[in-house]
Amino acid sequence: MPLTCDHLATSLIPRERTLNRMRHYRSVLMLSAHNRKHLSKIPDLEADSVMLNLEDGVDVSLKPLALQQCAWTLSQLPQCSKKLVVRVNPLDQGGDEEIRYLNAFGPDAIRIPKVRTLADVNRAAALIDEPIELHLSIETKEAWLALSELGAHRRVTACYLGILDLFADMQLPQELIEPHNPTLQMILSHFLVTCKCVEAEPVSFVFQEYHNEDAFKEWLTLEKRMGFRSKGCLSPSQVALVNSAFAEDTAARRRAQKIVRLFEAQRSRGVSGFSDDELGFIDEPVYKGALALLQT
Repeated sequence: MPLTCDHLATSLIPRERTLNRMRHYRSVLMLSAHNRKHLSKIPDLEADSVMLNLEDGVDVSLKPLALQQCAWTLSQLPQCSKKLVVRVNPLDQGGDEEIRYLNAFGPDAIRIPKVRTLADVNRAAALIDEPIELHLSIETKEAWLALSELGAHRRVTACYLGILDLFADMQLPQELIEPHNPTLQMILSHFLVTCKCVEAEPVSFVFQEYHNEDAFKEWLTLEKRMGFRSKGCLSPSQVALVNSAFAEDTAARRRAQKIVRLFEAQRSRGVSGFSDDELGFIDEPVYKGALALLQT
């Protein structure tokens, strides 16, 4: 007989967790929660965030096992340097029960798939205990149209672009999903800018061909130029490439630090705009941009 939440409640004892409050993470590694061998490796992974997946990729017959092992994993990691996010099933396909069960085990965040309306987000927010974060999959045409409204919800801290499902829902051919396609670039740009405006971390899509590192690097080059700094991953090799591509730009930080130092010194003398031989013209907008970079 398949395990249910009622069965699991008697077999696992929740342990209080110290939630990981990291808001900016480069690599998000997907792990199917039914694979205990993979889950046991979490402490040694290089990924900044780990997605404990209960949805796509987990057979229906294995979902109760995946839920149990997800809870067990959380109970074994009362503190973790990785942000531990659980992707539940759609709310009306068992996700609501999964959330009620997982609340006691304290995942850092719960990701809701197939959202379409603000009512879906409100429903999820009511189910998820605070202070567990609420993350959203943007993979339906309705969610795409309402992205600014959904992402602005006070509980939402991150959005993930589900490009394959989104294209299917829009009835667009998946052959268009290549770095030089203007429609794809527009989608990436809109997703990034909208998420930034509502202060939700934008996580770019998972690239399914995890053995094709050349193509993956091409995506990373484009996404970095656009301003992305977070991407979903399917393998440790993808994680390493993402971490390298989105590594901190130390030269840019040093430049920003010098701008801040010079501007604040000049401002104390009543000067709000001036030229520097190395950095060029510096005024308040340039100063604010340097401050924003240093705060990330």
